[in-house]
Amino acid sequence: MQSSHTFKMECCTHMGSVLALSSSPGHQNWPFSTDPPPSRWDAHPAHWDSPPRWERRDGRLPNPGSFHSLHRSCKDVFPQQIEGVKMILNKTLSSFFKVSHTLHLSAVSPSYYRFHVEHLQSDDYSKDKDAPALIGEMDSSGSLNAHALLHLTERVRARTVFQTQQSQFVTWQFETEYRGNDFTAAVTVANPDILRESVILVAHFLQSVSSGLVLGGELVYHRGRAEEGGILTLAGQYSRPNWVATLNAGKGGAHASYYHRANKQIQVGVEFEASTRTQETTTSFGYQMELPEANMVFRGMINSRCIIGGVLEKRLTPLPATLIMGAFVNHKGDKLQVGLGINVG
Repeated sequence: MQSSHTFKMECCTHMGSVLALSSSPGHQNWPFSTDPPPSRWDAHPAHWDSPPRWERRDGRLPNPGSFHSLHRSCKDVFPQQIEGVKMILNKTLSSFFKVSHTLHLSAVSPSYYRFHVEHLQSDDYSKDKDAPALIGEMDSSGSLNAHALLHLTERVRARTVFQTQQSQFVTWQFETEYRGNDFTAAVTVANPDILRESVILVAHFLQSVSSGLVLGGELVYHRGRAEEGGILTLAGQYSRPNWVATLNAGKGGAHASYYHRANKQIQVGVEFEASTRTQETTTSFGYQMELPEANMVFRGMINSRCIIGGVLEKRLTPLPATLIMGAFVNHKGDKLQVGLGINVG
């Protein structure tokens, strides 16, 4: 069990991701972490967290979306770490059942094989036919991730997560989210243990103040046999049709991001992260350039820790495959990581 201060810092640093308490490495280790890169299971499906359309036809304030998606627009601009050789094979078995196989060979982190399966809700049960109902994933080490998303009503959504590290349970999490006309409220219970008298409770609330301004916060409460504590993080987001500015701030630190779409081909993002525990600050700049005529997308980044990286994705038409090439250089640590991948299906 982590100390109370460490718990508070990690909750603020990851801005509400309870899963980060048990598994995910911190952003400060990116992109040269020795842990395997995160899988698609680590992120919520896009439609689950995506904010609603910019304007409502009835003139009322829009729903602000999920708390987890506040910084998503900016984060999607940055390239994802790639190292070694990776091959992903996707197969759609039916309109509601998909599987994928991932093979990753690396000289830096352990190589692995991962099997991923998704069971999608059909039109008979959900208006959003692309909403995943069940997601399962297992790798060659025996670690299992199970993720269930349920639309109980038009406004109420439930999510359940189970995660094991080989033969040990590390995360069991239950979340309920309610989306009103102009607000979103969610409550998460993570790792409840009656014998050890420990539990993690997370409450999120977002309110649309105007058509572009969203205010809210996150309250995290942790209780164990020898410790008990909580932390409040305030959040705000102001958006216009072509840019979004977001700020999360609390006792443990701050996380600010700015996303701007210059035109149809170019998007840029800036992130600032400060931690009171490590006494470190990091500023990152990322950009994305799309070349539709060449079926190419390039993402690049540079940050204040002298890390420069880029990833190029090339669609190999007419084949149903995408070639991925990337490189990251850490000038301070004198390290280089180069990766090559192919995504089929």
